[in-house]
Amino acid sequence: MEGPAAPDLKDKAPRAILFMCGMNSIRSPMAEVIAKQIVAPGIYIQSAGVRAGDRDPFVDAVLDEAGLTLGKHKPRTMDEIEDDFFDLIITLTPEAHHAALELTRYNALDVVYWPTMDPTVETGSREQRLEAYREVRDHLKKLISERLPQRAQPFSETL
Repeated sequence: MEGPAAPDLKDKAPRAILFMCGMNSIRSPMAEVIAKQIVAPGIYIQSAGVRAGDRDPFVDAVLDEAGLTLGKHKPRTMDEIEDDFFDLIITLTPEAHHAALELTRYNALDVVYWPTMDPTVETGSREQRLEAYREVRDHLKKLISERLPQRAQPFSETL
């Protein structure tokens, strides 16, 4: 699932990050929840889709395995985002990347593309399909951990 080399954003210290994908039902909400656990405090994090989508129960299942939850998240589009002061948009699909570039044509903000596979293309057993969602979850966690400013570890973990 590795894409082209992407910039390390740890030194840029964005104030607000938007994760964006096609329908805000799988990849971008996963990234939002993971980032809120990993990224340094004080950075506002949201997600949105290009089009309207429906909540995917497989996302809830694989996030629950990692001790995470979407809570009351409902898929939303860019038009439904109340705040639009993001200084970094991370796109996860080609469609979202093109839409973000179009939206930001006249704005001074960074748009970064992190190619992320669509787990819905997996057509096997329930376990095979869940494994595809786990791969997306783990891929996003790796990218967020490697490329965004991190939360300081609690004292007990530093020993």
